[in-house]
Amino acid sequence: MAHTVVFTDHTFGDLDIEREVLAEVDAELIDAEASDESLEAVLADADPDGIIAMYADVDADLLDSIPNCRVVSRTGIGFDTVDLDAATERGVYVTNVPDYCIPEVSDHTIALLLALARKVVDYNDRVRAGEWDVTAGRTMRRLDGSTLGLIAYGDIARAVGEKAAALGMDVIANDPYVDPDDVPDSVTLVDDRAELLAESDAVSIHAPLTPATEGLIGADELARMKETAFLLNTARGGIIDEDALADAIRVGEIAGAGLDVLAEEPPDEDSPLLGLDDVILTPHAAYNSAESVVELREKAARNVAAALAGEVPPYVVNEAVLD
Repeated sequence: MAHTVVFTDHTFGDLDIEREVLAEVDAELIDAEASDESLEAVLADADPDGIIAMYADVDADLLDSIPNCRVVSRTGIGFDTVDLDAATERGVYVTNVPDYCIPEVSDHTIALLLALARKVVDYNDRVRAGEWDVTAGRTMRRLDGSTLGLIAYGDIARAVGEKAAALGMDVIANDPYVDPDDVPDSVTLVDDRAELLAESDAVSIHAPLTPATEGLIGADELARMKETAFLLNTARGGIIDEDALADAIRVGEIAGAGLDVLAEEPPDEDSPLLGLDDVILTPHAAYNSAESVVELREKAARNVAAALAGEVPPYVVNEAVLD
């Protein structure tokens, strides 16, 4: 075959979808996950023209070990596991799939909010333990007429806002990179993040993890929130200071949190969040559905196929490489 591609790591049972797409450009796909050798050894033997990566870190040293690589395709929305500067310096495309799970993640965000607001998990645990007590859920507050604050206003946040509005919530958002003309009348842009935190009955994070957003929500930010407010995160775990969040919930500065992502996944057994009743945790599963996984795999593979065919991939993250 004319090209070689290595899939560094994945959670799929087979790679039939990727192989079918890459066959269109005469590319062989090597599954490093199935090899007894280290990833470094697989890459050295394959000398790939492209790689697809799920969780593996792609840094400058790894890129230097595959000098003929033209594209690094990340199977996901985030790309914080890839050294963008190093890739750009070497003329390597970095791609992601930014639009594959918008319905799923927005649904999951609303599900976490509803579970917290209606105490679904707590009620379920109590009933299964033999307790039948409606008063254990007091005091709950209605979502209709309350305010949802969105930190960042990309495609997923927009979908969350639409679904929250259908529940009767007022929606506000803070995103310095958004053109106000692109925001619907049903959403109010707030220039000051501190104002958003103070006004919201629930705050939902939808920002990427970057040096600018790492630790964005810490003790000071949590202190600005209402005591009755919830914090939701289906973006990236490192955006929240988890020790500060646990402290804030423990002392009643906020009412609880719904988190699909954590700074360390899976969390250490001594994570302060694991012992808190007012925290709902899911295992980075917001993206997941039968439909979204197929879409993700096809689009990640097509990013590679385009690059190997001499085209600009559909989803280029480091656009500076085009200059």
